[in-house]
Amino acid sequence: MKAIQITEEHKMALVEIDNVKELKPGEVLLKMDYVGFCGSDLSTFLGKNPMVKMPVIPGHEVGATIVEVGSEVPEGLKPGMTVTVNPYTNCNKCASCRNGRPNACKDNQTLGVQRNGAMREYLVMPWEKVIPAGLLTPRTCALVEPMSVGFHAVSRALVSDIDVVLVIGCGMVGMGAIVRSVLRGATVVAADIDDEKLDLARRMGASYTINTKTEDVHARLMEMTGGFGPDVVIEAVGSAPTYQMAVNEVAFTGRVICIGYAKTDVSFQTKFFVQKELDIRGSRNALPSDFRAVIHYLERGTCPVDEFISMECSPERATEAMEKWAEAAGKVFRILVKF
Repeated sequence: MKAIQITEEHKMALVEIDNVKELKPGEVLLKMDYVGFCGSDLSTFLGKNPMVKMPVIPGHEVGATIVEVGSEVPEGLKPGMTVTVNPYTNCNKCASCRNGRPNACKDNQTLGVQRNGAMREYLVMPWEKVIPAGLLTPRTCALVEPMSVGFHAVSRALVSDIDVVLVIGCGMVGMGAIVRSVLRGATVVAADIDDEKLDLARRMGASYTINTKTEDVHARLMEMTGGFGPDVVIEAVGSAPTYQMAVNEVAFTGRVICIGYAKTDVSFQTKFFVQKELDIRGSRNALPSDFRAVIHYLERGTCPVDEFISMECSPERATEAMEKWAEAAGKVFRILVKF
């Protein structure tokens, strides 16, 4: 069967890999309908992803159809169903798993990162990682995983209707954080360097927007919050300046949630950690409940799905699509490969 493989830095190829021969007990065979390229795939393509060993099949944002189920698979999963997948593994032995947080498993292997991913015609998954998608189309399903990461960050932040939430970064993950915060009744401030993304953030429910490239972030936040600062800051970029912004701008006794991986060391005025008595929390991946929450939201039909899909391509055009993304990374939400 066909698969897309990143072979080395700036090189991608359409390759032939072995077909699935026989399902083991508890396994489900999925036909990939749409698979999304995400930021980690772009980093891999650019040779900037330290967690990846080349060559690798990328992809973990999936819209699929069940083709066949093995023995010992629950009756709720049947051929013909539209599904997405939870692309993370968990060992059930480490401290995270023991504490009921398998999304942060010490030995996690995410599809397309620490192990070969979903950019192929067919994929076998354990039934526990297959998530029924209700009324969603396979195309929309490919947006579920990145939005789930943003939803999970909001849960980590304990966001409620009395909070002002600043979301730094309006990519797919940041948009997920914006949507979930709005659904919880919070007042949301969206920050980014791209006015088109900020406009979309407003339509997703953000009450305020800040262009961090052209506006005085501190002054705007003081104006919006009556001089207090935001109760919650969700960092969804992964850069030293935005990490520093999060700590500097959050209110006293506020919560800072870190999603993005900074590519360099970050220096902080640690006095703010103590003076503000901050809660600083990491947020990694997502839980099954986050996936279900995103599916429930998308089933409403109010999300402008088409605006999140910057490009669709065939497997044969995947390299061209990735090269275009590399040239204008800030202008792309998601590229979907249609198998």
